[in-house]
Amino acid sequence: MESSEVKQRIDQLSTIINHHNYRYHVLDSPEISDAEYDELLRELRQLEKDNPQFLSPDSPTQRVGAEPVEAFGVVEHPQPLLSLGNAFSEGELTAWYTRTSRLAGSRQFDMVCEHKMDGLAVSLTYIDGRLVTGATRGDGYRGENITQNLRTVRSIPLSISGDIPSRFEVRGEVFMPKAGFRKLNRERESENLPLFANPRNAAAGSVRQLDPRIAAARPLDIFIYALGYAEGKTMPDNHWDTLAYLESIGFKVNPNNVLLKSIDEVETYYHQQVENREDLPYEADGVVIKVNSFELQQSLGYVAHEPRWAVAYKFPAVRGTTLLKEIRISVGRTGTMNPVAVLEPVKVGGVTISNAALHNEDDIRRKDIREGDRVYIQRAGDVIPEVLGPTPDSRENPQRHDEFKLLAKLDKDVQGQPLCPECSSTVIKPKDEVMYYCSNAACPAQARQRIRLFTSRGAMDIRGIGESQSATLFEEGLVRNVADLYTLKDKREKLLQLEGMGEKSVENLLEAVESSKDRPLPRLISGLGIRHVGGTVASLLAANFRDLTELAEATVEELTEIPALGPKIAESIRDFFSREENLDIIRRLKDAGVRMTAEETPRESMPLIGQEFVITGKLESSSRPEAEEKIRILGGTAKSSVTRKTTYLVVGEDPGASKLTQAEKWGTQKITEEELLRLLEGKGIENG
Repeated sequence: MESSEVKQRIDQLSTIINHHNYRYHVLDSPEISDAEYDELLRELRQLEKDNPQFLSPDSPTQRVGAEPVEAFGVVEHPQPLLSLGNAFSEGELTAWYTRTSRLAGSRQFDMVCEHKMDGLAVSLTYIDGRLVTGATRGDGYRGENITQNLRTVRSIPLSISGDIPSRFEVRGEVFMPKAGFRKLNRERESENLPLFANPRNAAAGSVRQLDPRIAAARPLDIFIYALGYAEGKTMPDNHWDTLAYLESIGFKVNPNNVLLKSIDEVETYYHQQVENREDLPYEADGVVIKVNSFELQQSLGYVAHEPRWAVAYKFPAVRGTTLLKEIRISVGRTGTMNPVAVLEPVKVGGVTISNAALHNEDDIRRKDIREGDRVYIQRAGDVIPEVLGPTPDSRENPQRHDEFKLLAKLDKDVQGQPLCPECSSTVIKPKDEVMYYCSNAACPAQARQRIRLFTSRGAMDIRGIGESQSATLFEEGLVRNVADLYTLKDKREKLLQLEGMGEKSVENLLEAVESSKDRPLPRLISGLGIRHVGGTVASLLAANFRDLTELAEATVEELTEIPALGPKIAESIRDFFSREENLDIIRRLKDAGVRMTAEETPRESMPLIGQEFVITGKLESSSRPEAEEKIRILGGTAKSSVTRKTTYLVVGEDPGASKLTQAEKWGTQKITEEELLRLLEGKGIENG
């Protein structure tokens, strides 16, 4: 292909991929499958790798996250990003409107109402249609340069075309949708990592990482809420039309924005949003009301650091205080002893709360939470309520209860060993861990939780079996482990005897069980409840072990050869598959027809099948993990050490002497990075 043709194809692919990014991440209306999208992206990456002179910083391939930066630079905002004044009641909102109307000469004015997103405010600067700078709000005048991180947010366009200003800035709120937040925390929990307290902290923490690859892996989104400034083009004279213009050129604008004409309409809209708040796919903590006319905004001006022409009407608090009556211990699916706060019922954010999470004994002591305290409770959307800490008056109470001790809550055997509250088995505390565990793998509480996990949406997605249904099926003896789910068709009459289960309900349940048999392998692995194995790790395992039987036989050494899998996770996986009761469940799942293998890839598209690679030294075209992933995609195996099975040793810059020595010992063929690239392209390596 001629150089001009390559450039033309790269430009064409970039345009096509940007279009599909926009359809998927902004309009939520994809036109092609994920596989088709991946194929386009794969072709573009290959062309750019072969022709680096045509690689553009706004290419769709550059969203994956660059190398870590040492520190954020500082960005001066040409136009300040100022904070808003707040209204907490109808009276305060009316006072703002009356004051604004008086300053406007008592004339009527339109207002734009927008959700006050609970995220991180950022500014995006474009020059000649290309994103050049992304920054945090900071103090309003100076922010941190987080361009590299913001480039990974797929709803932020890297380039804009059409009738646009030569230079302009937009303001927006980066946030993490509730569903993405829940998924992220589930994965972190399975990997024994600290959980994020709420979506805002998760979003802000993601875009302020020094390593952009972390931001790239997080489910971040953005809504653009304002134009900062524009040069070289006449813009609309009001806020509503400006938002419509920004949306028309490719920016994502909140579809819940409304244009209203009176303060009564604003009040009605506000109360509708309070009522529907929990149904929103993102966190919002109020409604922002803005005067629509830019001319009127300018004449109203500012007071201190707040605009007179806008106000944030806050939602009712999602925090409250109540009495912590007791701390009880519940048993999780992996046998963890989980402290749970039993509360005097309190209404927070429209929901009555009587129980809340207390993560572990160390966390309880750090927060100095004790039974009998009045405590702060936080609730955010669908997140389990959390005890934040005791109120100041509780801490000052001289008759406070003793410091919490988990073992004091458990019964003891005759030798003084603590016992599980569910099955009376011995409770243990592994070295270097903060959690206590039930030692009995057959503990009923663990079994109930494993059934719930297996049927959950992120695993086998068996509709109709939620938490209460899982418990009922277990207690009635119909399902004692996950394999029993696939015998329910033989227990139809017993199902019909359960409370609330009619003919239609039972039929739907059995259909859901049957359809779950063909779920992808990562879903099955995730649903097995292996400690430290969430969705991300399950996908890694399925990519490296195409059959569950193969995974069950893997050694710790083979598992740790997978990038991102450390010895702790590997040992947990090996321990799971070393238990006969787990292997029996897997055998029964297989006999029931549950799919045990990854989706087949056409053999002609996997030219490296049967070939094993080891890479030593630094590669120029990509990082080592990226190269290893490409090898696996094409059917090959990537290992970390040279053995008699190794087909090729790929020698990069500054190779390791030990691997070269091993290659000499085993007679392994050594190839260059260029030769590896030819193999990845499906070409031979002999004779150039």
